Amino acid sequence: MPSYTNSKPEWAPDKDDSNFACSVMSGIDGIKDTTVGNLNPMLKTGAMKPKPKKPLSVEEFVKGVSEGNRGILSRAITLIESNNPNHFSKAQQVLQGLLPRTGKALRVGITGVPGAGKSTTIEAFGNMLCDMGHRVAVLAVDPTSSVTRGSILGDKTRMGTLSTRPEAFIRPSPAGGTLGGVARKSRETMLLCEAAGYDVILVETVGVGQSETTVRSMVDFFMLIVLTGAGDELQGIKKGIMELADAIVVNKADGDNYLKAKVARADYERMLEYIRPATEGWKTHAYLASAVKKTGLKELWDIIRAFQKVTTDSGAFHRRREAQLLEWVHSMIDEHLHNLFFDDPVVLGRMPEIEEAVLKGTISPTQAVAELIHIFDIQRATERHVDLFHPKKA
Repeated sequence: MPSYTNSKPEWAPDKDDSNFACSVMSGIDGIKDTTVGNLNPMLKTGAMKPKPKKPLSVEEFVKGVSEGNRGILSRAITLIESNNPNHFSKAQQVLQGLLPRTGKALRVGITGVPGAGKSTTIEAFGNMLCDMGHRVAVLAVDPTSSVTRGSILGDKTRMGTLSTRPEAFIRPSPAGGTLGGVARKSRETMLLCEAAGYDVILVETVGVGQSETTVRSMVDFFMLIVLTGAGDELQGIKKGIMELADAIVVNKADGDNYLKAKVARADYERMLEYIRPATEGWKTHAYLASAVKKTGLKELWDIIRAFQKVTTDSGAFHRRREAQLLEWVHSMIDEHLHNLFFDDPVVLGRMPEIEEAVLKGTISPTQAVAELIHIFDIQRATERHVDLFHPKKA
């Protein structure tokens, strides 16, 4: 058997502590016996390289996703998320071919402040749904750095049990992007998962912020996970996120925290008396749950199913789906026109001069906008971007 070396990280305490179990294990360079595990010695020496995956046609993508092939579904999502303009048209053709298979899943958005237990709740909730015979897709929207434009995409690692189940599919997605950003990519990823046969879609937001409004606009049921000690009723009313929620879940209602959780639930119920319900014909309430003890999850699913029945019978469910589709169209128009304007070379050429004039007080911001709009030629700008939607055939 090979010997693996373990060393303490430099920030570890000098004195051994039974509560501190972190160590650094040797990597590939530290392994002497290269026959262990999945390590191929030819890969290590560079004598053999992994074969690149064969590009799939639109028809192969549609067929593979329709059959529930997880590998092809992952590649289709990667195609959708690509910022390469050359991938845009193909991705839309794949989506168009799968549209007849979409729209049958129940879409649930889950949000809450960091530390509220969103990922833990999703794992416990997803495992329960899988045990009940459902196929669950989890879309975890990961924050994108405004500096490096990168995303860690590590949410899947916190759902270790759920990620191993064949009935579940977990996909972290970056919040940043180009045309449509998180709205387009997450919506289209959701449609691909529906086409692959997943009947429950769980969308986890990055935390409190603008993403909550975005996710609310693409799901049927929106759940807010909160903790105890949230503050007084007035503070609760000021939190606009509560106006979006169809259910408020006080998490970690177990052990010594159970009584505090009951008090917090009562506080939220009083707050909700002053807030208009997020969905027509549905009264938002607060509930108790514990993702660790797995209590309250079955009751929460019953609430979601009751919501689906009530809103379907009243027509609110269908009207929300229609409104979301139109909102998607309008947001895409806004995004596309924004890109056309700020990518136009004439506008880019005049922008520094006009911005400098605004800073010096020579012209007002309103005059600056009027000047930039005047020099913007929509036809000229469109000709540069037409390949995104109508690529020329070779």
